[in-house]
Parts: sequence; C-alpha cells; structure tokens
Amino acid sequence: MKCPYCSFEESKVIDSRPTEDGERIRRRRECLQCGKRFTTYEYVESVPIVVIKKDGSRQAFDREKLFKVILVACGKRPVPVDVINQMIDEIETDIQNTSRQEVESSVIGELVMEKLKAVDEVAYVRFASVYRQFTDIGTFQKELNKLIDGN
Repeated sequence: MKCPYCSFEESKVIDSRPTEDGERIRRRRECLQCGKRFTTYEYVESVPIVVIKKDGSRQAFDREKLFKVILVACGKRPVPVDVINQMIDEIETDIQNTSRQEVESSVIGELVMEKLKAVDEVAYVRFASVYRQFTDIGTFQKELNKLIDGN
C-alpha cells in the first residue's frame, strides 16, 4: 500500500476491524519510511451484472427497477418492503453465484416468480400474468390451476 504522504510502498497494519455495515474492513496503517499513519478500506469487488433483454439489447442490472416491478405486483398485499428488498438481495446473489456477467431477462423473471410464489400467491399471479403475457382467461386459469395443485 503506497503511503499518501511520502509515496513509500511499504507499510504495516496496526489495527483491522469491520465497518459498522460489515461490508468493508477498516485498516490503520503506518508507513515504514516516514512513520505517518493512514486508513485504508478493503471491500469485495462486485462484478456488474448486464441484463440481456428479449430484443437482444443490453443494460445494467437495476435494483430500483426490479423493486418497482415487484412492488407493483405486491400492491395492496401484506408484503413488507423489507421482504421485497430481501427477495431482490437473494435474486442478485443467485445471479452473481452463476459467475456470469451477463444474464437473460427471462432468468431474472423466473427468479422473481419463484420468490413471489413463496411470499404471496396473489402477487405471484399478478407478476406471472404480465411476465408470461397471458392472452386469454384460459392461460390465466392454467396458471391458477398449477398454483392450486402445488406445481
């Protein structure tokens, strides 16, 4: 680690502790040349996720957009905001665990449906009706029957 005062490239760690949010490690260092102390932060670098849309275009994964979509599906349902945020965290983790930088929007849609089905069946059906583009009552009924049968 380069000293910010004298640019010497060697220092020793005096103290290490996690930050309050637990997302980073705070390190107090002392330069081995000038003796001055400075603080550095270490964190896990996350790889940005790129979403491949149905039309082939690509855009950055947007938590806020996903939040809004799920919030609409959960409208007037007893689903707390922290549960929605937890679903989004789990979806993002699932995507990052695939070790792929690019993911199809259909994969995200299926993950959302899986999470919603476990949280609120009405929100699940609402999301599914838009996501799967139900064109008639028969398609809607098939999805309801799958839900009732436990599939």
